[in-house]
Amino acid sequence: MSSSINVSLNHSRLIRIAAALLIGPDGRTLLVRKRGTQAFMQPGGKIEPHELPVHALARELEEELGLDIDPAQAVYLGHFSAPAANEPGFVVHAELFQLNIHCDVTPAAEIEEVIWIDPATDGGVSLAPLTRDLILPFYRASLTAIA
Repeated sequence: MSSSINVSLNHSRLIRIAAALLIGPDGRTLLVRKRGTQAFMQPGGKIEPHELPVHALARELEEELGLDIDPAQAVYLGHFSAPAANEPGFVVHAELFQLNIHCDVTPAAEIEEVIWIDPATDGGVSLAPLTRDLILPFYRASLTAIA
């Protein structure tokens, strides 16, 4: 799967990230908000030059949420691109992975707040373009396809 919003690509203005679609036992998905920002987004973060995306995801989830994941359990969902929520003029290129989690998370590092939302809604909060326009619609469509 590869999906993107129509954005002009200037390679010096790209941010490569690994992002998580974290699903709880009740089907809700976890979103995070970074300190000093307004938009909620998928947890995850930048991929270092030497890292595989799934290893970057494991590192970021541990740093941001205290979540210790087994990278082998992460299901790759595809590549998604959208305007960055907090860096004007930048485009986020995300490698998205799904994980089902059954434990509590604690915001750490730059994460100020976590929320669980019903993926059928926007949770009544401001969402990052990647989450609002691509990831949540993708997840909703996958739920419809299974039903």
